[in-house]
Amino acid sequence: MSINSATSSRSKQPSAPIEFDRTWFSELEERTAKNGPWDDFTLFALNYEAEQSQVVSTFDELQCLTQLNNLSPLPHQIETATKVLHEMRGRAILADEVGLGKTIEAGLILKEYLVRGLARKVLILVPASLVLQWVRELNQKFGIAAVAQKKEYTWHYDVVVASMDTAKRDPHKDLLLQNEYDMLIIDEAHKLKNKKTTNYQFITQLRKKYCLLLTATPIQNDLSELYNLITLLKPGQLGGVSDFAANFIVDKRLPKNEDQLQSELSKVMIRNRRSDGNIGFTKRFVKNVPLTLSDEEMALYNGVTAFVKDRYNELNGDMSSMLSLVTLQREVCSSRDAVFLTLINLSKKMPEDSPIHAKIWELVNMIRQIKANTKAEKALELIEEMNDKVIIFTEYRQTQDYLLNFFRSKNMVAVPYRGGMNRGKKDWMMDLFRNRAQVMIATEAGGEGINLQFCHNMINFDLPWNPMRVEQRIGRVHRLGQMNDVKIYNLSTSGTIEEHILNLLHEKINLFELVIGQLDVILERMEKQDSLEKRLYKMMLESKSDEDIRANVESIGKSFQDIAKTVADNEPFIQDAPQEEAQ
Repeated sequence: MSINSATSSRSKQPSAPIEFDRTWFSELEERTAKNGPWDDFTLFALNYEAEQSQVVSTFDELQCLTQLNNLSPLPHQIETATKVLHEMRGRAILADEVGLGKTIEAGLILKEYLVRGLARKVLILVPASLVLQWVRELNQKFGIAAVAQKKEYTWHYDVVVASMDTAKRDPHKDLLLQNEYDMLIIDEAHKLKNKKTTNYQFITQLRKKYCLLLTATPIQNDLSELYNLITLLKPGQLGGVSDFAANFIVDKRLPKNEDQLQSELSKVMIRNRRSDGNIGFTKRFVKNVPLTLSDEEMALYNGVTAFVKDRYNELNGDMSSMLSLVTLQREVCSSRDAVFLTLINLSKKMPEDSPIHAKIWELVNMIRQIKANTKAEKALELIEEMNDKVIIFTEYRQTQDYLLNFFRSKNMVAVPYRGGMNRGKKDWMMDLFRNRAQVMIATEAGGEGINLQFCHNMINFDLPWNPMRVEQRIGRVHRLGQMNDVKIYNLSTSGTIEEHILNLLHEKINLFELVIGQLDVILERMEKQDSLEKRLYKMMLESKSDEDIRANVESIGKSFQDIAKTVADNEPFIQDAPQEEAQ
């Protein structure tokens, strides 16, 4: 076929019409008829709101405040974050007294730096027990995608929370030292006070642009600790060691040129106090509840006390061999169940024909004569009277188990909280307590790392002999965010060592009125040779009568008060400089 004929053939075929999709034109006509020449107003309003949210009205204000859906920071926390951002250039010691929200302040600062694009790679080092709490706070309150360090690969995430002990160990240490961090945050930073420690050396080697050190006690023993912290943060800020000593130290705890020192500190440290007046703390009401033990319970107490003292004398006052026996003396003030387990364990270590073995089983038989628990019955009575949520603290797992069963038999819902539970179970117990159970029974594991602002009643079923642990218990409920006054009930059995311990803590040390930061400093100075607990053990073991114990308690209390006065006299310089100087 020729080309001409092919062309002629195609020209005779009918051509297909070209079709266009004109549905968009129909939709436009409908929209125009409805809204006039404008677009849908709902879409316009949403777009306008989105644009408005990105408008920066002033660069001096915190940009992150509009992005916090689950948090309303307090004025002092916002002021702290603003000062760190604008005046301290992202390097600061946050030294607020305990309970004022240093974690919130650090979260605000971190969020602000992330929002402004000034930080991306962040490392947060905290005590191991607080790692998951930090992760939850950052995720839930600040919308920061923080992860807890578990495997080696998690170090590569942008915001990682880890324990100091993990970070400084090989192989983690080498990996971290290869990185460069936009921001480093360290909780409990007073543990870096000694520049000769591996912790201090490790932090010195970490490469970081911005750095926050959190501590309620920037000074514990002497001013050189404060110098070390500031040098870690801003090397050269206070000159060399000899310059600092010449300019600011009379002796290791007594400063000179306080106005100048205060001015220098204000450049790197912020310390908010409960006493400032603009921070809303509720009150504490403490009630000591004296109890009279039954004849059978008192017989067991006297029997255990005599047994412990006899063993102490047989060992010629060797405290190193007395740990389990001293524990026994404390347990007998808690519950027969706690005593029973310790006695059984002791008996297994003794030959059956030993007089000590026989004495132990005499005590076991005394336990079998006890039909009730005076403390448990009083605790139940208090709970029924308050008709509100309450947390009960005990030192002993056996006492916790006894109380759980006792309350269950009385148709009262109670949940446990203790060490050994994994984080998931602890969170579950916390949710049950918040939403269903009236009572939580916690061992010392509940004294750290949990926040119970929704509960404002606490019962100390038994008292630790370490005041710090008592205050840590109270700090679980009496903290910033608590909306109610907190009621603390201390159960105390008359005629026992527990009565004297409570007298020391409440009347002599005035524990329930002290701030934990002050308490920490006072105890560290007081315990240069022996811990307070050890002094109390020796007092109990060596006393011949109640009068001896009372005199010893008076002596310990006097020593504590003298040190407390010295701390109070030297405390004022650890604060912000007056406002006109800070500006």
